[in-house]
Amino acid sequence: MTALPAAGLRMLGPVVGFLVLVELTSGILQGYYTPMLTDIARHLGIDDGDVNWFESAQLMLSALAVPLLAKLGDIYGHKRILLVSTVLTAAASWGVAFAPGFWTFLAAWSLQGFYVVWLPMEIALIFSRLRHAPNRAVLTRKAAGLLVGALELGVIGGALLGGVLVERFAGMLWLTLSFPAMAVTLCIFAVHFGVPESDSLDGGTVDRTGFVLLAVGLLTLTSGLTFLRINGPGTWWAWAVLAAGVAAFIPFVRYELGRRDPLVDFAMLRRPSMWPVQLTAGLFGISVLGAQAPMSTFARTDPAQHGYGLGLEASQVSIIIGSYVLALLVGALLFPVAARRTTPRNTLVGAALLVGVGYAMFLPFHDSLPQALANMVVAGLGSGALVAALPSAAAAAAPLNRTGMATGLTNTTKTIGGSFASAVFGIALASTAANALSGGTAVTAAPLEGYLTVWTVCSVTAFVAAAVLLLVPRLAFADPPLGAEENAV
Repeated sequence: MTALPAAGLRMLGPVVGFLVLVELTSGILQGYYTPMLTDIARHLGIDDGDVNWFESAQLMLSALAVPLLAKLGDIYGHKRILLVSTVLTAAASWGVAFAPGFWTFLAAWSLQGFYVVWLPMEIALIFSRLRHAPNRAVLTRKAAGLLVGALELGVIGGALLGGVLVERFAGMLWLTLSFPAMAVTLCIFAVHFGVPESDSLDGGTVDRTGFVLLAVGLLTLTSGLTFLRINGPGTWWAWAVLAAGVAAFIPFVRYELGRRDPLVDFAMLRRPSMWPVQLTAGLFGISVLGAQAPMSTFARTDPAQHGYGLGLEASQVSIIIGSYVLALLVGALLFPVAARRTTPRNTLVGAALLVGVGYAMFLPFHDSLPQALANMVVAGLGSGALVAALPSAAAAAAPLNRTGMATGLTNTTKTIGGSFASAVFGIALASTAANALSGGTAVTAAPLEGYLTVWTVCSVTAFVAAAVLLLVPRLAFADPPLGAEENAV
């Protein structure tokens, strides 16, 4: 892994080591369940397409919680919010393990989404400790690469372990689901005893009205997507609910623009070095979050029965996940190197292009495991760089007392993109033959056209993100003059 300079290590102390443990656990949460999604679906008695609603619900809760938690981090301390979110995630993880039915499982899975605030809080903590370093943006990028590298190692280990244990403990799914809950519980002690508090706090107040307006908008949008999924895209009133959700953001934006201490600082978002990063995060969330479940169910689909799919067992799905996440790890570690040789902006553009090319390759090449592996490696290299780059780029573009908000917003927009994609992909993957019988057995596999739609959307949105990033100033995200910025703050 790329080493931090000695001076940067002295300023950070042992905090990076403890944060690496947290990100390893975050990776376990993100990789462990993927090989067993089909087993979970069968255990709960639902179809493959309905698995997307787990991700959709979790991502929507995350999109709602992260802006509030990020603001609370700027006010009360990033370590404190990191600890609170870890406790909540641990409780939800135990709920996932012992949920007695679909609705309780869905609720626990959704609440588990509090972990998405971990990386933004960690980047804010690091940036705060490096605030007096003249090269703090460079050091933050390198630390972010280490953290994302740990995250991806956790995903690899979690996916491999999950694929093995779900078969080893067949019939005892509760026991298999208990392992990530144990890991998160241990993380509580790592954060409490090993992570110091940040010292650059906002000292503001919580924008409760803004939070309510944001919640109304997000929940209305979620309801519209749910109605579309249940009643079909031909239901006009479901589209009306969806439009009402979009319209609900208009009073939210107007209210926030009139606040001196807003929940979301839209004045900051209007910066030419900030809004393309946040928009890219939203577009990137479509592929990195929304396409995980479809890839797992496609890999498990039997080509002999349906004419498409890879026909893999749960443990074999780990091969695809492991290859993808290994590419993510390489991309994350290469990002600071590439940014130093070119510019951070050009590196972001190149990463988005790789994601677009990787998913475009799925359209003609999806008939064999080697083809799927090649596609996922190309997309993974770009995705890894974006995971590491986006929060550090947002931190570099934000005022010092807004780093929590800026880094949190990258995860908020990413989870919004992922939640919408997960819901839309669930519609695309809804099998028209789900209630039909084939040889006396219910058909639960999603149609091939749905998977082609998923890959097309992921590719097009990545190319759009690359075009948007070209609008960022060429030398954005570099270290500004320290004294001038602190005086401005």
